[in-house]
Amino acid sequence: MRRNRSCIKNFKLVNKNYFTKKLDKLLTTLSVLDSRKKNTVTRLTRSSKIFKTIIKAIQDKKGEQLVSLDLRKIPEAVADFFIICQATSTTQVRAISDFIEEQVRFNCDEAPYKHEGKQGLHWVLIDYVNIVVHVMQPDTRKFYRLEEMWNDAPLTGHDD
Repeated sequence: MRRNRSCIKNFKLVNKNYFTKKLDKLLTTLSVLDSRKKNTVTRLTRSSKIFKTIIKAIQDKKGEQLVSLDLRKIPEAVADFFIICQATSTTQVRAISDFIEEQVRFNCDEAPYKHEGKQGLHWVLIDYVNIVVHVMQPDTRKFYRLEEMWNDAPLTGHDD
């Protein structure tokens, strides 16, 4: 019995030393992070490359009633900008949404974080985290009235 207690005590001591050394090594590795250059977060603007690319892609595919909502000063907002347009048919909704993704991937080397609605094609949402694009059919847009829901955000029209 005495021998078992001695073995257990010895085992605990060895494990404690092992984990202490591992923790010291980890803390030394993490201390390197203190000396590295910090990245500053830059917020998107209307002159950002991705913003301009999305607007141009929608205009090229003849999206109608194209507007952007600047949500940067709204604390509850999930993105910096909403870009909203409408298309008259499911074919045009698909063409606009596919072209946006293609052009952003080509010009900005970014893929959407998520996209929704490509099955029904009444409302396609393309989420680029800081910019959320809504391509909607007219009836869907009238029903959900996103511009009214976010009416405290400055609205800018982009129709040619």
